[in-house]
Amino acid sequence: MNATIKLDYPVTIDSGEISELNLRRPKVKDMRDAEKAGTGDADRELALFARLTGLNPEDLEQLDLKDYQKLQKEYSGFLS
Repeated sequence: MNATIKLDYPVTIDSGEISELNLRRPKVKDMRDAEKAGTGDADRELALFARLTGLNPEDLEQLDLKDYQKLQKEYSGFLS
């Protein structure tokens, strides 16, 4: 099942304002591809979340940290 995360602090990117994120369940391929995308844990996590939300890592960097933590929590829920 996918998750929808409502942002407390919407962001504006090239395609318009984002007030919520749709996060799909991860697959092994997502994790493997994300591991190749960055050299550090933060880069790999951003690459993974970008794949799961359909956004670019640069777009996710615009998120307020509180909203990013909500994204991390939802992702963790997929793993438990």
